[in-house]
Amino acid sequence: MIPELGQFSLVLALLLALAQGVLPLVGAWRGNGALMAVARPAAAGQAIFVFAAMAILIHAFLAFDFSVAYVADNSNLALPWYYRVTAVWGAHEGSMLLWVFILNVWSLALAAFSRHLPPAFLSRVLAVLGLIGVGFLAFILFTSNPFLRELPMPADGGDLNPVLQDPGMTFHPPVLYMGYVGFSVAFAFSIAALLGGELEQAWVRWARPWTNVAWAFLTLGIVAGSWWAYAELGWGGWWFWDPVENASFMPWLVGVALIHAQAVTEKRGSLPAWTVLLSLFAFSLSLLGTFLVRSGVLTSVHAFASDPRRGLYILGFLVVVIGGSLLLYAIRAPKVATGKPFDALSRETGIMVANLLFTTAAAMVLLGTLFPLIGDAFNLGRVSVGPPYFGFLFVLLMAPAVLLLPYGPYLRWGRAEGRQLTAVSLRAGLAAVVCAIAAAWFADGRVRAVAGVAGAVWVAAGTLAYALKRWREMPSGRRYPAEMAGMLVAHLGVAIFLIGVMLSESLSVERDVRMAPGQTEAVGGYQFRFDGVRETDGPNWTADEGEVSVLRDGAFVTTMRPQKRTYSRGQVQSESAIDPGLFRDVYVALGEPMDARHPEGAWAVRLYHKPFVRWIWLGGLFMMAGGFLAAAERRFRTHRQARDLPVTSATESVA
Repeated sequence: MIPELGQFSLVLALLLALAQGVLPLVGAWRGNGALMAVARPAAAGQAIFVFAAMAILIHAFLAFDFSVAYVADNSNLALPWYYRVTAVWGAHEGSMLLWVFILNVWSLALAAFSRHLPPAFLSRVLAVLGLIGVGFLAFILFTSNPFLRELPMPADGGDLNPVLQDPGMTFHPPVLYMGYVGFSVAFAFSIAALLGGELEQAWVRWARPWTNVAWAFLTLGIVAGSWWAYAELGWGGWWFWDPVENASFMPWLVGVALIHAQAVTEKRGSLPAWTVLLSLFAFSLSLLGTFLVRSGVLTSVHAFASDPRRGLYILGFLVVVIGGSLLLYAIRAPKVATGKPFDALSRETGIMVANLLFTTAAAMVLLGTLFPLIGDAFNLGRVSVGPPYFGFLFVLLMAPAVLLLPYGPYLRWGRAEGRQLTAVSLRAGLAAVVCAIAAAWFADGRVRAVAGVAGAVWVAAGTLAYALKRWREMPSGRRYPAEMAGMLVAHLGVAIFLIGVMLSESLSVERDVRMAPGQTEAVGGYQFRFDGVRETDGPNWTADEGEVSVLRDGAFVTTMRPQKRTYSRGQVQSESAIDPGLFRDVYVALGEPMDARHPEGAWAVRLYHKPFVRWIWLGGLFMMAGGFLAAAERRFRTHRQARDLPVTSATESVA
């Protein structure tokens, strides 16, 4: 009866989510302290029961409880225990439970670490998170229950999708969801501010660390997903503008705009309405990503489900959340759309321009992702939007952002001095030109490589010049507060990412070849000798494993063993072999036998030499670290609400 306890836990969690979502809101409205005090214990109770449900589902997988239909569909007796844990979120029902699990992690953290917030404001924030929990718990119980029974119980189960049987999938979805769901906290802060009419600087300061942490987790999740696609799918690429990849990228882009807009609102009191709107958009795009992944309306290798009933539920929930929040915004925001004036040459202007570029990029990605649906709706035939559209327009929009990036720290609030901007232009520009000339020499004049080096050095030189300026001019205790250090690290991450993308894309060499045992092929200055194929076994698969010796100038470098695996239920999956390095990857993928009648015959083999590809993920990790560092700013934890945010009565707050 243990799975029934899991279902019962979800029912109790739904009831507590209702209490968390309704009673504190009523309490904040009527000034009733007892009702407002319900928020924290209700959030804790909901979290306990959701955590219990997750633990019970994990136990069902580890105990091979095939009487649970979800367990029977996604695991079998041969599946290793660590992939049985991964299988918990490897399909639709479990992924939704993970979504609610992460939501409760955020709610519990907020309840525990926001005791300095005014009670009325915190009760509204937790109530909004409770209402979001109601929507998703109801979705799980009525359309996506992971505890449904399958009787009679089968002797063995199905299998976890082979592409998910990878170490990266043990942490990629939870980390990605920490970012996805984390934007619900920024959303809840914004709704609470709209409900209370409190669009002042204080609420933004309270929201900033949560937003930065959510964005940092989303960055890490995207980096992990990119690495998984590169290592697991065998195509040698790291991004394909797949609809589900876009679903995580859109809130990331809006999140970049949001964390910068929050800085303007918190420090200058400007752009409060725009900051609220970005908070609403970031979470709305996270919900839209959930809809795209789980409704089946778009085809993707990452999609979990194609059930129209589920899609309609999520679409309805999306309409309620987005429509309701935008209606509240339309009513409240015009009354508080104020702020200090600023000059055309100022940090506020720079951030506004960057915001427009990032939000336009997000809109461009959204249009390209949904255009196939628009084509179907208007009978335009089968429309495909791919990398040529996204790649061209994204570079077009991001090039100005890269050019502006070194100026950001030098721009002052209100009004900046042109003299400092001229100085950084000369220093960073000279460094970029010198390095671009060197890149043109070593890269045989490839335009993308030269542009990538120039852009990366431009950003890095400007960022490091500002770091050196603060080192010389500021006292030791004030040189690099956490917020400043986070900005510098994240901007350096952009430079590292840029050089990784542009050099790997322009200098990579790929060859699809027919190789017989003993044959050697040269790619990117390396020699690949095909030594044959042997059979090997894994815990739940058998494989043809190739052996490829890699040499450089006749000297042995490494032996690589790509595989063509056949899993226990007959699915076939390629496992590439990668020899990583700081400045290059050597990558081999095994294709199909060219002559099945001769086991020792030739095979189709794909060979890659990929310079600087690791810098793509290294840059992403720097950006993530910058987000976490900025969130540690001490100012965000100070208790200054009495001065920053007038404490009004409940009646005044909703007037």
